Amino acid sequence: MEDEGWKESRVTQPQAVLLCSPMSDEIADESKENGNERNMGVQPLDALMTEHAMANHELLAASPEPMTHKAVQRARKGRRLTRHMQRRMIEAFNRALHIRGGEGPPPFHLEQLFNYRG
Repeated sequence: MEDEGWKESRVTQPQAVLLCSPMSDEIADESKENGNERNMGVQPLDALMTEHAMANHELLAASPEPMTHKAVQRARKGRRLTRHMQRRMIEAFNRALHIRGGEGPPPFHLEQLFNYRG
């Protein structure tokens, strides 16, 4: 008898239904309204690195602080970074230019490498 009761309760349980789209759209809309959009578009850093034929790894090698390839790629493509990570990118970029050419152009600043503030 106990086996039959177990079978009945298993059959009568409702199926779970996932409804992700409407909620995720609402969250995305709220995020944009609050000014917290994550994707800021391709950044000037990307153009400067391309102009100087600089690879992501060169920034990592020049950086005195820990940094990942993923973080550099996010910076280039405009995924929102914290202010601290932007500073790391700026310092690494300036050091990489210095390592490449000795006395190069004057150091770049936040406004020249990013079109937003983290």
